[in-house]
Amino acid sequence: MAERPEFDEFVAVRSPALLRTAYLLTGNWATAEDLLQTSLTSCWRGWSRIQGSPEAYVQTAILRTYLSWTRRLWTRETPTELLPDPAQRDAATDVDERDLVWSALARLPRRQRAVVVLRYYLDLTEDETARLLGVTVGTVKSQNSKALATLRIDSSLRPSLDEVR
Repeated sequence: MAERPEFDEFVAVRSPALLRTAYLLTGNWATAEDLLQTSLTSCWRGWSRIQGSPEAYVQTAILRTYLSWTRRLWTRETPTELLPDPAQRDAATDVDERDLVWSALARLPRRQRAVVVLRYYLDLTEDETARLLGVTVGTVKSQNSKALATLRIDSSLRPSLDEVR
């Protein structure tokens, strides 16, 4: 195998951030690791041809690999009843709320989820998101609008009457 020290250095420095992006897309650490490894493998092959930002190239590879994967039955989660929250907020409550948001994101269609992750986690502009996804800005706007509308009406994200009191 040919050595590519620039690639090795890039992977060593940027893997944690790239893994977080993969996790946000997949919602599962093991799947995120597979996604990152698959994407980095394809990037390694063409590393010498990359011009410009290697980070953008790898993020695009991660996104395209994620969108090309078909949903696997074992990655789907089924909702369970929530335990009542204690009167006082604690770290566990924050974790539970994050889990609810991740679960709601996982129920979004792939393209909508990708738009939400790119726009709100990576803080990309609509133009940057459109370029990465290979779609128009109008498509990004409509997918974002649909995703946010779905999240707004998701009953798992609404507090119960007991929590409001």
